[in-house]
Amino acid sequence: MEHSLMVYHKQEIIFQSDGKWLYPLLELTDFLGRNRFNPKDITVHDKIIGRAAALLIARLKTGKVIAENLSIAGQSALEYFRIPYTYKTLLNHITCQTEKMLLHELDPEKAYQLIRDRVKNNPIV
Repeated sequence: MEHSLMVYHKQEIIFQSDGKWLYPLLELTDFLGRNRFNPKDITVHDKIIGRAAALLIARLKTGKVIAENLSIAGQSALEYFRIPYTYKTLLNHITCQTEKMLLHELDPEKAYQLIRDRVKNNPIV
């Protein structure tokens, strides 16, 4: 995988990012807000997907997810929202405060707002 996040519309790369933490998915949210794609035709390929990333992806209603590393909490969120996914490595957990903060959350909009508030209060996270 060349970047921390690569996004495909059908077979064409439409977005990529080398950002850290959840910033690439937040950038993707902004990108998709400015561009019209059928979310079901979009595949998100991410290096690490935990609960927070899975909820952000669920909020975008993308068609498929490919994870290099997927936490069990992220997996359960993807399954809850019936988002097809594949992964290389399944992790018991991701050492991340956001993962812990959203461990029992299943509302993508609430998760998005909590993550945005976290960025606003601590932009480096």
